[in-house]
Amino acid sequence: MIDFLNAAIVAGTPLLFAVLGEILTERSGKLNLGLEGMMLIGAVVGFRVAVISSNPILSITAAMLAGGLAALIFGILTISLRANQVVTGLALSIFGTGFASFLGKDLVGKVTPEPINAFFKTTPIPFLYDIPVIGPIFFNHNIFVYAGFLTVVICAIYLYHTRWGLQLRAVGENTAAADAAGININLYQYLHVIIGGAMCGLGGAYLSLVEVPAWQDNIVAGRGWIAIALVIFCKWNPWLVFLGAYLFGGLDIIGFRIQGTNLPISQYFIDALPYIITIIILIISSTRKSRFGAGPAELGRPYFREEK
Repeated sequence: MIDFLNAAIVAGTPLLFAVLGEILTERSGKLNLGLEGMMLIGAVVGFRVAVISSNPILSITAAMLAGGLAALIFGILTISLRANQVVTGLALSIFGTGFASFLGKDLVGKVTPEPINAFFKTTPIPFLYDIPVIGPIFFNHNIFVYAGFLTVVICAIYLYHTRWGLQLRAVGENTAAADAAGININLYQYLHVIIGGAMCGLGGAYLSLVEVPAWQDNIVAGRGWIAIALVIFCKWNPWLVFLGAYLFGGLDIIGFRIQGTNLPISQYFIDALPYIITIIILIISSTRKSRFGAGPAELGRPYFREEK
């Protein structure tokens, strides 16, 4: 069980980055459904830079910049040009899929260089690893996983304990009132859309550089769509991302754990389980009437200052 929970954290880390990025984006009132595409763009750009440079820092930076640039395109279309956010996000996801296939067609079968593998090797944290049960589960990972822990804490503190986080939540809850209070709406929305895209690119880079670590077509395999549902499951709260991301990480690997056993469970059902749970989450969230844990009130609505 300890080994399984440890592996669930590893498998849930790309979801963690993508969900946190989308939470920041949606808190600004923008609904970006292009997570799958941004993760694929980050994965292929990060892997190609890794193959060329063998530099882990440069690879991660390139993946974040690529994801952020893709999100910037979404921002220009939906913030400045006021295009439909749902359609734009879906188009971004389709574009990212095609871009990754094109840029990665000569990378199929290649593995990450040894300096990358050495940089992201599993490194137990001294003393903390010795804590019974908890230590082997949480403190026996690579630096990327530890960065995920830290990112959750930073995002939670930013949203709930800083003036900028309060203003961000105000933009998402009542854009007109935030505008009247002197908050720069465009700045907040552009900034958090780009940060959200960069974090999606980081999640994609984790898949291609650490978890696999090799390039294969469609390496994200639907995790971007699951991340969108997890934002709802986590109630737009960064603290709950620990639960949501690692729960779905466990669902993602449970099929490998039961292989070779005599359990009368179809492998096809196990593979489909994360998506089945995703549909259940969406059904429950759509029937919930309470405002507790509901999304930002302005989510998905274009803001026309001239009409206010």
